[in-house]
Amino acid sequence: MSAPGSDVILERMMALHPKIIDLTLDRVWRLLEALGNPQDALPPVIHLAGTNGKGSTQAMIRAGLEAEGRRVHAYTSPHLARFHERIRLAGALITEAHLSEVLDECYAVNGGVPITYFEITTCAALLAMSRVPADYTLLEVGLGGRLDATNVITDPKLTIITPVSMDHEGFLGDTLELIAGEKAGILKRGVPCVVGPQMPEAEAVIEHHARRLGAPLLAHGQHWHVAEERGRLIYSDETGLCDLPLPNLPGAHQVENAGAAIAALRHLDLGDTALEGAMTGAQWPARMQRLVEGPLVQAAGGAELWLDGGHNPAAGMALAQHLAELPARPTHLICGMLNTKDVAGYLAPLASVAQSLTAVSIPGEANTLPAAETARIARQCNLPASGADGVEEAIRAILKRAEGTPCRILICGSLYLAGNVLRENG
Repeated sequence: MSAPGSDVILERMMALHPKIIDLTLDRVWRLLEALGNPQDALPPVIHLAGTNGKGSTQAMIRAGLEAEGRRVHAYTSPHLARFHERIRLAGALITEAHLSEVLDECYAVNGGVPITYFEITTCAALLAMSRVPADYTLLEVGLGGRLDATNVITDPKLTIITPVSMDHEGFLGDTLELIAGEKAGILKRGVPCVVGPQMPEAEAVIEHHARRLGAPLLAHGQHWHVAEERGRLIYSDETGLCDLPLPNLPGAHQVENAGAAIAALRHLDLGDTALEGAMTGAQWPARMQRLVEGPLVQAAGGAELWLDGGHNPAAGMALAQHLAELPARPTHLICGMLNTKDVAGYLAPLASVAQSLTAVSIPGEANTLPAAETARIARQCNLPASGADGVEEAIRAILKRAEGTPCRILICGSLYLAGNVLRENG
């Protein structure tokens, strides 16, 4: 009898705990101990937390390390099209056979005891990474930091905190200070931390935790600076200045993410090849990604079709800034969001750069905001809005209203919607 596939095992894992999110580390420590503590056998770990930019920053660090010939494990979440995207082993996505093997092992060792889906799958990722030789391990926090399932590395090589903003208030707290405190939970005694641009309230909290732990900070605006100048990225710190290409990930906010990546790579004593590779080699889907082929692109005809998974107010502001910098063209949004998000906070900045919004519900997501509700909130933000039953129908409706005028269509509002789009578009 053949072993069950990863989809079957993942479905079983969903039933192990009544809650999708239940922040504590007790269940993770229990299972990791039963597995032989694989987290202690990882290659040197770089642990990343933050509200926005941690995925892009991780992608740039990975590209830089790999440009230097280093083998890199990487763990990120959520996935877009397939769960396998969450786990890279020495640079390659985990195979179906390997994923099924470690999932099945974790499921068996857990013995039916309650544990959340994210917790047990994180244990499986750590188990897989502990068994494959590599030079570095990049671990991205799933939610928060202090009680996140990835926060089981007692002695990381480096930690990174990208910009902190309001998100997941129901789990992390309803003030920026509380959320920053949760993110700062990844700091470890004596371990350096690269800190991206922060609001003063968040910066003060991170600095307080760092002082308490004796964790040296490499902070934006104090220890390193980054800016775009004449189409180049200029980075400076106490050891000198770097003149580099702009990051190939689009958006002005990626300059700051690039700065954090460069600070990390320089701390690791990597040279120009790594820095250039970080800027030119990073790939991160659904971050202002231009779709250029597939059924949805064909349905869009001559319209530009873009995809972005940002979903909080800071992401809305960054997206609006980037849209404003693109060549002038009428922009129409197709938006689907979860009911746990600050929808008005996300949409308000976009009202100044978009001509319309067509709302959709996110297929297969219990927490999707109904399309009618997204459209209602958009109208409150002075953004003309209507609803559609799906993305392809929304594209057709936009093209009909455009009446042949060349336009730009941006699908946005959720990584879960982005994943559906990538699957639907092949």
